[in-house]
Amino acid sequence: VQLQASGGGLVQAGGSLRLSCAASESISSIHIMGWYRQAPGKEREPVATISNIGSTYYSNSVEGRFTISREIAKNTIHLQMNSLEREDTAVYYCYSWKPSGTYWGQGTLVTVSS
Repeated sequence: VQLQASGGGLVQAGGSLRLSCAASESISSIHIMGWYRQAPGKEREPVATISNIGSTYYSNSVEGRFTISREIAKNTIHLQMNSLEREDTAVYYCYSWKPSGTYWGQGTLVTVSS
């Protein structure tokens, strides 16, 4: 599976951004898709996931502020990020999991300024 992430950028604290991740195949066949992020000097951490039946997971740090969704016709998932905080500054990585393995997209940088 090839994944193409987009949508990162610079935003002020309190603002919003939407990340997108386009897959090279039908996302209905992909068990889990989601986002990890890695802040400077920190380990990569999970942010949100969505399963092929629409079940979602959010880390405690983003729940209530971020929303993950699927656009099946476009083989794309989105991460709507609202009420952004400086602590959300990181490189965000899209990933997918199916029995054949885990696949990663390139990162997209999100920078939240105060």
